[in-house]
Amino acid sequence: MQGETGMSRAGAAAEMMTAAARRSARTFARLLLIGLLTVTATGHAQQPAMVQVDRVITEPSVRTAAFLGRVVAKEEGPVAARVAGPVAEIGVAVGDRVDLGAPLAVLDTTRLALDRALADADVRTAEAELAAARRELELIELERARLVQLEGSAAFSRARLDDKSKEATVAASRIEAAAARLARATVMRDYRDADLDDAEIRAPFAGVVVARHVSAGAHVQVGDPVVSLVDDQTIEIEADVPADRLAALAAGLEVRVEVAGGGTHQAELRAVVPVENPLTRTRAVRFAATDMSEALAIGQSVTVFLPVGPAHEVATVHKDAVTVSLQGRQVFVVAGDDTAEPRLVTLGDAIGNRFEVLDGLAPGELVVVRGNERLRPGQAVAYDPPAAAAAAGERS
Repeated sequence: MQGETGMSRAGAAAEMMTAAARRSARTFARLLLIGLLTVTATGHAQQPAMVQVDRVITEPSVRTAAFLGRVVAKEEGPVAARVAGPVAEIGVAVGDRVDLGAPLAVLDTTRLALDRALADADVRTAEAELAAARRELELIELERARLVQLEGSAAFSRARLDDKSKEATVAASRIEAAAARLARATVMRDYRDADLDDAEIRAPFAGVVVARHVSAGAHVQVGDPVVSLVDDQTIEIEADVPADRLAALAAGLEVRVEVAGGGTHQAELRAVVPVENPLTRTRAVRFAATDMSEALAIGQSVTVFLPVGPAHEVATVHKDAVTVSLQGRQVFVVAGDDTAEPRLVTLGDAIGNRFEVLDGLAPGELVVVRGNERLRPGQAVAYDPPAAAAAAGERS
């Protein structure tokens, strides 16, 4: 029994020694792996990271404020009847696009045609009266000439010659009256011709039909609206601007306009309407849309950015240089020894593809704009000069 117990103890001791050896081997392997990783990381840290850089610059900036605007049409409104009569036909529907001069509606021309026929008859009557007056004057002049030839003979009568001269004067007056009646009748006939032409109501400008005010069978008077048109191709932007902000505005000023879901566009200030709203103390300002190519709805809201002060010089940094850390916005500045130095910055308004720098950077400093996502503080960097880096970015 004592021998068996001794053998058991010896076996247990051997197993403990074997387990300890295995633990020592695993510990040594871990230490070796950590050492290799440390050497590898150290070797990589010594290799400079290839980056692209850009310089902090100064450029003019104008502070702007956003104002709510709207899209307006230069041509819009109802197309009215120019002659009274029943509507025979409406040739367009809401939403139809029409060209300049396109027919919109036709009035019944029965009575208009009869009026024109009467006017034509009056013209012919006046022409006949004028011709008769002229023939009468010709006869009187012939008789008067015959009496003049008898002057000095026993058959000559001064009284009859004087009477014929008076009759010639009266006949000439009748000719003038007949000519005036003919002119009047001709004008009335032209008037009836115009009525017949106006019975076909045409588009005064190209646009889209947005409303129909009458249907076939309705009777319209002169000035009654038939359809409403809006020209959606020649548009402007209108914004109500406070009167105390108008001093910075002048005709020809280029402004930025943002359309919800439609991007950013440019517009040119055309006019400040000289009528002030006494309740809001604002005036309407009109801008000519210069590059709005997509379809916009009349009345659609837009945001107009107007200057609120004079231009001033500011320091700016490229947007690609800015990253976000737990402490806030930061950039990697290239230090004098070509290492990456993280620096927190305070930014202002966007100016194109750059940000205004309020604090943290000075003009002339180099910042990393490509490869900054993988940089570590103090890491060495390699880069081309800013001009070469910009050209490489354009080629890529």
